[in-house]
Amino acid sequence: MEKITFREITGMFESIKQEMLEHKDYLIQLDAQNGDGDLGISMSSGFTKTCEMLSSVEEKDLGKVFLKISKTFNEAAPSTMGTLLSIAFMGMAKSMKGQESVDIIGFSKSFENGVNALMEKGGAAPGEKTIIDSFYPAAQSMTRDADAQKSMAEVFQNAEAAAQGGMEKTKNMKSVHGRAAYYGEQSIGIQDAGATVGMLIMKGCASYFEA
Repeated sequence: MEKITFREITGMFESIKQEMLEHKDYLIQLDAQNGDGDLGISMSSGFTKTCEMLSSVEEKDLGKVFLKISKTFNEAAPSTMGTLLSIAFMGMAKSMKGQESVDIIGFSKSFENGVNALMEKGGAAPGEKTIIDSFYPAAQSMTRDADAQKSMAEVFQNAEAAAQGGMEKTKNMKSVHGRAAYYGEQSIGIQDAGATVGMLIMKGCASYFEA
């Protein structure tokens, strides 16, 4: 069975970084509609600094690697989204503690734990126009496909598609969290920037395994 090791984690984060850099201006534009407009900057910085850290780290324990990712990302992306993603990475770290490799079932459980930690500590649920609306369906898709023993590439391709579908649905939702909540009904019709970040993360992972 295919395994995810430090090498794959590094490759996935490099791929995610490229997505964030390519969509930096788009994220700024989306965020400016009902936020402070710095999302593209903070995500580009967060993933760039995290990749720099991964390029020099010697650690192979994936739990410890994700602890380092969480800390580095939180410092490099000083924003609400930076904090939320660092919580998700911390949740993933706990479930991979002591393991130098995981199969797709192990990784899907880790991702699910990260999403659950994000919902618990961030206080958001599906349908509330946040990153959860792309992450939650992606986690569900990943778990189903992992249990069906599909290939890594297929698992992540389907997770990206699920995240894309969830992101699209945010256009019809009303914001209830953060600064966007002040816009209330005016937020309907606008695609959520956080859900877009979630989709780009899944797209980056899928692109790595497709390559």
